[in-house]
Amino acid sequence: MASEQNTTERLPMGALLALAMTGFICIVTETLPAGLLPQISSGLEVSSALAGQMVTVYALGSLLAAIPLTIATQGWRRRNVLLLTIVGFLLFNSITASSTDYGVTLVARFFAGASAGLAWSLLAGYARRMVAPHLQGRAMAVAMVGTPIALSLGVPLGTWLGALVGWRTAFGLISALTLVLIVWVVVKVPDYPGQTASQRIGLRQVLLTPGVRSVLAVVLAWMLAHNILYTYIAPFVTPAGLGNDVDLVLLVFGLAALLGIWLTGRLVDRHLRKAVLASLATFAAISLLFGLSAQSAAVVYIGTFIWGLSFGGSATLLQTALADAAGEGADVALSMNVVVWNSAIAAGALTGGVLLEQVGVGVFPWVLLVLALAGLWIVFSARRHGFPHGQRQAGAAVVGH
Repeated sequence: MASEQNTTERLPMGALLALAMTGFICIVTETLPAGLLPQISSGLEVSSALAGQMVTVYALGSLLAAIPLTIATQGWRRRNVLLLTIVGFLLFNSITASSTDYGVTLVARFFAGASAGLAWSLLAGYARRMVAPHLQGRAMAVAMVGTPIALSLGVPLGTWLGALVGWRTAFGLISALTLVLIVWVVVKVPDYPGQTASQRIGLRQVLLTPGVRSVLAVVLAWMLAHNILYTYIAPFVTPAGLGNDVDLVLLVFGLAALLGIWLTGRLVDRHLRKAVLASLATFAAISLLFGLSAQSAAVVYIGTFIWGLSFGGSATLLQTALADAAGEGADVALSMNVVVWNSAIAAGALTGGVLLEQVGVGVFPWVLLVLALAGLWIVFSARRHGFPHGQRQAGAAVVGH
């Protein structure tokens, strides 16, 4: 089996897009409550602040469940694990749609987040396994395309639908979408065996593998910077007179991110290190530009487009680097990535909030610049492991699940 699993010379688009749809559902499920807080608070008879905790407990579920669930399912057949995550979305989104009790709703959201944590640790490795090593980066780019689509189109559409037909119906529609996805996965996604006991690598050993900690440190710095700005984009663009056009600013970001994923797919297998350096350097330059001229609407729009372009491929680049560094421990390493990524989202919201209250939005670009430069320094330093020079090595890229 091992000799056959990485021999596909063309991208299996049907299977990869099923993985992308899984990521799309993860993101929409996570963020949908944010756009429907008034309706949810009214429906559950709680305050908007308490309704907002639906997002918090989802992230908490991902953080707490990603590593233990990934380790617990290492020996399972891969498609069974994928279907488990999708069935989790079906079940817990259906409970969310029908629940009239706030406590039950929070429990459902927690376990929906746990499903997402397992899904995110699985998708990248699954995409890599479907194709030959020299196509793994491109395969991951396709599998990750659901995220920017969800952020740029899915969330606004879900918010609009929720306002039109009710928040419960919006969650019900996500459940209906997961039913379609289950059939899609069964028909199109190939199955692979899990790891044998002798193949499995412990959590500590994976963390100590050369390159793994370097990649995770870049994930933390880059995503912390990104989420400080993304979470508080509304107050950030207000001085430029765009306080009522936040949706348009985010659309520009999302469309640019889609283009960034396409560019990353063309570059990741041959120029991974250069692509990461270029993306972080571009983000640092945009941070500097924002620091100097954030009061200009034109600068905000142009800067946001370039920011989205540099960010779009980040998940593909970083997860490819992490899986390459971890080798046989890729799934465990990718579950660590879920924890670090979600921690950066939470820390970005917390840090940005403190900065906004204590200093003001004008300090944001300078904090982003420091974090981007820290990420650049780590990438430069990890030239042997983590972000090595040259084309990705096919031998190191094979992931055994």
